[in-house]
Amino acid sequence: MSASYSPSIPLIQNDPTRVADFYRTTLLDDIAPFWLRHSPDRAEGGYFTCLNRDGSRMQDDKSIWFQGRMGWMFARLALAYPEHPSRPQWAEAARLGVEFLERHGFDTDGRMFYSTTRDGRPLRKRRYLFSECFAVIAYAAYGELSGHHRWIARAEELLDLILHYRDTPSLVEPKTNPETRPMNGLSLPMILLVTAQELRRSGGDKAKCNQLIEDSIAKISTFMHPGMQCVLEITGTNGEFLDTLDGRCLNPGHALEAGWFILEEARHRGNAPRLQTLGLQIIDWSLELGWDKEFGGILYFRDAKGLPCTEYWHDMKFWWPQNEAILAALYAYRATGNPVYADWHDRIAQWAFTHFADPEKGEWYGYLHRDGSISTPVKGTMYKGFFHLPRMLMLGDTLCRSIATT
Repeated sequence: MSASYSPSIPLIQNDPTRVADFYRTTLLDDIAPFWLRHSPDRAEGGYFTCLNRDGSRMQDDKSIWFQGRMGWMFARLALAYPEHPSRPQWAEAARLGVEFLERHGFDTDGRMFYSTTRDGRPLRKRRYLFSECFAVIAYAAYGELSGHHRWIARAEELLDLILHYRDTPSLVEPKTNPETRPMNGLSLPMILLVTAQELRRSGGDKAKCNQLIEDSIAKISTFMHPGMQCVLEITGTNGEFLDTLDGRCLNPGHALEAGWFILEEARHRGNAPRLQTLGLQIIDWSLELGWDKEFGGILYFRDAKGLPCTEYWHDMKFWWPQNEAILAALYAYRATGNPVYADWHDRIAQWAFTHFADPEKGEWYGYLHRDGSISTPVKGTMYKGFFHLPRMLMLGDTLCRSIATT
């Protein structure tokens, strides 16, 4: 089974407004209706995410990650398109997510679960702080949308808990023995950066958010390795290169996310040169490393030294790295006007929409083989839901219209 849909996306250098229209139409006429139709649980609250190609449910268990991510996404849609006829339904869907989190997302220690049953009974809890980060952005956006400041206060309270756990290593069981091999990971500072940006955007404490943003960017920079021109996923605690399978593993999608988060911060600060240079360097390295020169698309993993990858899905094409690469190219193009980034955008977007989009049933497939053929037709899992793709389309709409006016 393979996808053959070719949407003929306009070239951004020719007409950025037409690209913006394409993204907006795809978001509002395809992606958002698919999830609004199939995902909200109006009986128990929250969202189903494990969906077959046609949107039918494959299980009722719920991802706590996605109660937060989708709560944020529905709230942001309602804020971004206030005149759209579906705005009341988006706002109601956002409420379902944040209220499910409040009722069922938390353990007695204040930490959050990773998954629950449909009615909210806990199934699994993980050592990572990502459920909490996604809840912060959901609470913040819903607080902004609803006008109820208590949700923003709740987001700030939860962020304090995240930072307490981050800064008290003894509270979280380490992945490996820190006395034998102390390590740091890129994921947490990268996610904390955008978490603080979203909380600040919705009215959270600006001084506290700005400090966390600055700290997170400084931390991200320690994962950059100029000698190998890459952004590492794991380093020693002081940024040391670890010549192991884990230490050499690169995740271009994560690095590209970090890059455009930093460019967004540069823009927020009046095109701050230091941040713009940093974000562009990350994006340049990661596009070059991530792009599959034989088949096209962004690969999932690479090895920093060019050695064979050992993760069995290393050469698959997942949906979300394509989304982050498209956004990174757009942010870089808006920041610089360099046609190299326009070319990157057009190349990645055309490949992604041609191979991932499902013109018959709607939405995107999530998982392709390296050559672009479909690995599984599912539209949603515990990891794929209403987040990366609609975020890309919503921000892409905004970015392209901004580019059109410059």
